[in-house]
Order: sequence, then structure tokens, then C-alpha cells
Amino acid sequence: MRLSFFKYRIAGLVSLMLVMSISSPSLALFPPVASKLAQSNPKTAVDWLNQGLQAIQAGKVQDAIAAFKQAAKLDPTLAPAHYNLGLALRQTGQLQPSADAFYRATQADPKFAPAFANLGGALLEGNNFKLANDYLQRALELDPKLGFAHYNLGLAREQQRDCERAIASFKKAVEYSKNAPEPPYHIGMCYLQQGKLDPARSAFYQALKINPKYPEAYYNLGSIFFQQSKLQEALEAFRKSAEANSNYPNAYYGAGLVFIQLQQYGDAVQVLQFARDLYNAQKNPQWAKNAEQLLQQAQNLNYQPR
Repeated sequence: MRLSFFKYRIAGLVSLMLVMSISSPSLALFPPVASKLAQSNPKTAVDWLNQGLQAIQAGKVQDAIAAFKQAAKLDPTLAPAHYNLGLALRQTGQLQPSADAFYRATQADPKFAPAFANLGGALLEGNNFKLANDYLQRALELDPKLGFAHYNLGLAREQQRDCERAIASFKKAVEYSKNAPEPPYHIGMCYLQQGKLDPARSAFYQALKINPKYPEAYYNLGSIFFQQSKLQEALEAFRKSAEANSNYPNAYYGAGLVFIQLQQYGDAVQVLQFARDLYNAQKNPQWAKNAEQLLQQAQNLNYQPR
């Protein structure tokens, strides 16, 4: 069966997690032991699987893809071969083949929870919420402690604006994926949807405690401070957002808003020009237009006598 989706960005927290050899996890970490017997016999599917894992660790993704394909060809029931193939294909942007590989992993091993979770994430990106929910629920039936399955389910509920259930899923993801900053970040986003600024701020700080270089978290903190008329705090948050990712246009746009409020119009012009250019470079015409309009406003104010 071939799955047809619109697009597939795997929304899992551990989307690059590799499943080790079914015979021994240590086989993926050490070079093969030379022996006359091994040299005289053709490679098995598990040999190819381990070769692919070693290629991934060496940064040779294309070699890994070839090895995983060979493993799956030799043994179509070897679920880790299909799963790791899906991860490697996703890493190179081959989206539909990646989703197909995850599906084959679920067929090879109907109890392979991470495959169901990543397939659910793929369906989520195609806005197929019902089928995504089914696969994610199946993943959690198999492994109730699978953090990124809870996270993907939270994303599905957030996109459907079901904030309460989304927050519950993200809190489960926090419980089982303590080192992942995305679940608390999305808890903050859900609280923002509900207009609950204080718990949203706390959630963003929680995400930043895990990842101090999270530009979106800083940006949303800045937005909260801006709404509360705490302009210096907002400006500092936008500055940290830009430091975390110098190509994140929202940080400069937010700073431009603050500078206009502070009547520092020259500074506003500078950052808004940068925001506009970044939006254009990233093919975001609507926000490029918004930045251009705000830029013109700042330029007009800058040339007025004060």
C-alpha cells in the first residue's frame, strides 16, 4: 500500500533516533570483527542495517540510505531497516518515500510504536487529522511513555484549536521527554491562544531553560512583554531571539515595533529593513509587505520634526 500525502515534515522530537541492530545494539557502535567466515558469506540484512547505522554516525546519509534499502530488500520483515530508512530519507528531504518507509515499518512490526508515531506526524503535516490521530493513539497504546507521540498528538490538537487537550498531551510529552524544549514551548503557545499571558510566559521560560538558544520562545516572550507595555523587557527578548538565530525575521520585526513605541525611529528603520529583506529571502511575501508598511511608517516619523 502506498500512502499519498500533501507533504511530510516529521513532527517528532526524536525524529533522528535510530533503532539499533535487532541482534545487538552494540553492533552499530563497533566495527565488524574480521573473520574468514564473514568474508566468505554474503551480507545478511542485519549486516546491511548495521552498516547503515555506521554510515549515519559517520555523516554519510546517502550511503546509509543505500544500506537500509538493501537490508529491507533482503528481509522485508526487518522493521528497523524500514524505520531507519524513513529517518534517513526524511533527513535528505525525500518526504513521500520517508512516509512510505514508516508505513512499511508498521506493517513489518505492528507493535513498533515509534514507526506509528512518525507516520502519525507525517499525516499531521498533510492535515489528515483523523488518520494522524488514529496512528498516534495506536503508538501510545503500544508505548504510553513515548514522549514524541504525546508531542505529535498535542500538535494535532493544537492545530485543531483544542487547547485544553493539547496542553494535556504536551504535559505528558514533558513528563516523558524532559530534555525536549518543544513541548513546553507549545504549552506556551496554547496558553497564548487562550489569552493566558502569565502561564504562557512561564512555559516559554521553561523551554528556554532546556534550550537557551530558542529564538521562537524569546520572540513570544517579547510579544507578551510588548502587550504588557514592558518595552525594555520586550526589546531584550527580541534581541536574544535575533542572537539565537540571526536569520529569524520576526525578532527584527518585533524590535521595530518596540523602537517605534520608544520613538527611536532610526533604529526602527534599520531593523525593519532587515526584517523585510529576510521575509523576502525566505519567500514570505505577506510578512514582507507588513514589514514594508511598518518601515514606511517609521521612515515618515523619523523625518518629522520632534
